[in-house]
Amino acid sequence: MGVYEELQARGLIAQVTDEPEIRELVNNGKATFYIGFDPTADSLHVGHFMALCLMKRLQMAGNKPIALIGGGTGMIGDPSGRSDMRQMMTPETIQHNCDCFKKQMSRFIDFSDGKALMVNNADWLLDLNYIDLLREVGACFSVNNMLRAECYKQRMEKGLSFFEFNYMIMQSYDFYELFQKYGCNMQFGGDDQWSNMLAGTELIRKKLGKDAYAMTITLLLNSEGKKMGKTQAGAVWLDENKTSPFEFYQYWRNVDDADVLKCIRMLTFLPLEEIEKMESWQGSELNRAKEILAYELTALVHGEEKAQKAQEAARALFAGSGSSENMPFVELPKDAFTDGKIQLLDVMLRAGLIKSKGEGRRLIQQGGVSLQEEKISDPLYMISADAFADGDLILKKGKKVFYRVTLA
Repeated sequence: MGVYEELQARGLIAQVTDEPEIRELVNNGKATFYIGFDPTADSLHVGHFMALCLMKRLQMAGNKPIALIGGGTGMIGDPSGRSDMRQMMTPETIQHNCDCFKKQMSRFIDFSDGKALMVNNADWLLDLNYIDLLREVGACFSVNNMLRAECYKQRMEKGLSFFEFNYMIMQSYDFYELFQKYGCNMQFGGDDQWSNMLAGTELIRKKLGKDAYAMTITLLLNSEGKKMGKTQAGAVWLDENKTSPFEFYQYWRNVDDADVLKCIRMLTFLPLEEIEKMESWQGSELNRAKEILAYELTALVHGEEKAQKAQEAARALFAGSGSSENMPFVELPKDAFTDGKIQLLDVMLRAGLIKSKGEGRRLIQQGGVSLQEEKISDPLYMISADAFADGDLILKKGKKVFYRVTLA
């Protein structure tokens, strides 16, 4: 089975142009492809996971990835999948986020000896002359066709700024530039990027002729993958300072039964033959599958040692064996207590489980907070220092977020 056929078998390919050529390039390690990442935060999240895993798979088959960091397009913001305009970031924030992305991507992609490239579209977009852009690129775009694009349709009722309207042109220009500078002959993106990607292919062909070799391919369920980045606890980041290895493990350990095999197939590097054997698993066997998924992905992002510790902590928690050193924790200094007590809401704020006391009160009233497996119903609940006499306390938010509360 070639790598292209494996991508199909894993459910990763939704739409392609020129499938025979794409299959030929990918299976023979001749694809130089790019995937773009706009630096909207200082960490990648699990919504980027599918793209990163895809880049790793293709590189392992001899193809050359280009990780395109959107230092330029990030100045505008992609309107796809959004009901409002993104908040504009300063150049300093964008650069900081780009630097963070580079560090995280290196865990997945081998950038040594020219095996992969990491480029920033700010290098060419920020120097563009507006009149030249209109003459050289704008003339290749039909406004009628752009307005029919799915990425713009959903914004038309609420209002689409001319600022954002330019995003498709900028993304298309990226492909054009990468094609000429680096011989990039293929672009990958999520199903919500299809219109933008087709526009890039058309730009190359209009500017360089029909024989210009540029193709597009989209990833199945990438919009669903973006949803993976959000849980009740907020975003699930790849940066362990924002989402600990334990929290990351727990996120995947708690995926729905209906999704676990799909995630294993699409995101892990386990052989398909091994995954096929799991398709008959039911009941408690699905919990085993979830453990496999959680361990494999945590090891991929954080390393084997941290994945092992996260798994041990999760198993200890499930077995009811109390606190675990490997669980994320909040440490309470002595001066945090007043008359030997501290309000639960203050502990939750210190742990970063809530952004405000108002949010915490609502969460408690809705039955979403437990301490030592006992549901807390009083928003003004106080924790006594004496409660730590037998050891640390386990604080639980919702069904999936656990914190160890310890004394300094």
